[in-house]
Amino acid sequence: MSRPLTLLLCALAVSLGLVACGGDDDSDSGGAKATEAAEPAQEPSEDSGGGSACATVDQPAAKPDGGAEKPTRALDPAATYEVVLKTSCGDITIRLDQKTSPKTAASFAELARSGFLDGTVFHRIVPDFVIQGGDPTGTGTGGPGYSTRDTPPKDTVYTKGVVAMAKTEIEPAGTAGSQFYIVTAPDAGLPPDYAVLGEVVKGQDVADAIGQLGDPASGGAGTPLQPVVIERAVVRES
Repeated sequence: MSRPLTLLLCALAVSLGLVACGGDDDSDSGGAKATEAAEPAQEPSEDSGGGSACATVDQPAAKPDGGAEKPTRALDPAATYEVVLKTSCGDITIRLDQKTSPKTAASFAELARSGFLDGTVFHRIVPDFVIQGGDPTGTGTGGPGYSTRDTPPKDTVYTKGVVAMAKTEIEPAGTAGSQFYIVTAPDAGLPPDYAVLGEVVKGQDVADAIGQLGDPASGGAGTPLQPVVIERAVVRES
């Protein structure tokens, strides 16, 4: 039995008073990982400026756990890659950081291209902390069926707009599957244990709006008040 993916948070989240833990690995292990916890982010990078009204949508059916093939080719280091998450609340554009996390970036881009992320939800929403998605099962325990590893620099900070990967507490620093989180707080106060996927360059207002759709009474569990669906993920290369 796999347990939910959780972000390893050794310090209390000041405003939430909760502790999150997590861990991911770089091996070809089964896709299930412990539930990941979201964390605060730095200042918004580049807002979409178009508002962020969320459509009322039904909870999509769970998708199969695992089954994805681990990428064998790296992204073009001379190119810039962005993944646009088209959600029921609006678009969020993430610029991938392949300099810091080349394996993580290549994996996430391939998952987006293959449709792995389409029809999935933000299963964990902790107000003023993080929003977490990327689990095909929507339970917090699912993944692609493999993991990668990009150990983050020692000076890594998880501030608003930073996008990082969740992992279980027993996995080495920088392990990643498919579950990711976007920081919606000024600073998550997390240790440099989570592979940095990139940063939000457009649509931080959308991420912030989604971040208010978590049930405050659920605490660190981040139970969504309504389904927020990633309807499609699109990769852009320039």
